Amino acid sequence: MTSRLELALGVLNGAVGDYLARTRNGLATEMTLVHQGRPVPAAAAALARAYPQASRRAVLLVHGLMCTEDVWRLPDGSDYGSLLERDFGWTPLYLRFNSGLPIPDNGVALARLLEALPDVYPGPLEELVFVGFSLGGLVVRSACHEASLAGSPWLKRVRRAFYVGTPHRGAALERLGRAAAGLLRVIPDPYARLVAELGDLRSEGIKDLGDADLRHEDRARRRDGITLRDPQHPVPLLPGIAHHLVAGSVARDPRLSLLFGDAVVALSSATDGSLRAASPLPADRVHVIPEATHLQLAHDLRVYDRLRAWCAEGPDS
Repeated sequence: MTSRLELALGVLNGAVGDYLARTRNGLATEMTLVHQGRPVPAAAAALARAYPQASRRAVLLVHGLMCTEDVWRLPDGSDYGSLLERDFGWTPLYLRFNSGLPIPDNGVALARLLEALPDVYPGPLEELVFVGFSLGGLVVRSACHEASLAGSPWLKRVRRAFYVGTPHRGAALERLGRAAAGLLRVIPDPYARLVAELGDLRSEGIKDLGDADLRHEDRARRRDGITLRDPQHPVPLLPGIAHHLVAGSVARDPRLSLLFGDAVVALSSATDGSLRAASPLPADRVHVIPEATHLQLAHDLRVYDRLRAWCAEGPDS
């Protein structure tokens, strides 16, 4: 279980982790696998000690903004990873990372970690499954995009990915914050400008959520002006992977669901527009959990029931 200090560091890194990394502050979190709350180096001996009975299939759980792997914990101490191990025999791997860094930077770091994983994994690794929560899902997508460009062999082991509360088309709250800061900057008042400057101290990871920027070229096109656009993301879901999307809704009423989503991520973003007629995904790969807030999605048995059902169908279903 993650300590209170590590939980606090997770929040701190999400808020200003890019600054901590840039200034080489010791509080900056390095990307690593963790087992029972402790970092596990991506080395054969360390992984063999942590996973002496590793199976041929592994599931990597990637937390969201201002979180650690503890966000997955259910009230009884289990989590989606341990339940998938119980029900399917998969080896659960947990990633801890600095969620305040730009999403593309974390994507590159994850791609590099996974490049080495098959060579140090305790035994043959036939399949790697992703479960990404919120920003973590975007980091997964960024890593897969990086691997596809580089022709990385590890990507061939990924046949299915599960995204839980992931803002595939950006987060409206961040775009609202961007718009508010833009307004304050043009007001000829030093206090208004000070508030705008303080608001701009939020991490690059938070800013990337506005339009779900997976690549540095996407970030370079970002406009600081007052815009509330909700674009079709320029990086499509990779073919060859069975993508499954779980969204939350704070309401049962379909109209309120569309308006509020899970109170952080809009339904249209969490489902990547899949609720529309021209959906890029089959309807049975998208599921909405009613009366569920954003954070709740990371540790809700209803979400796990859906993950289990999808896993039982196999990667080609």
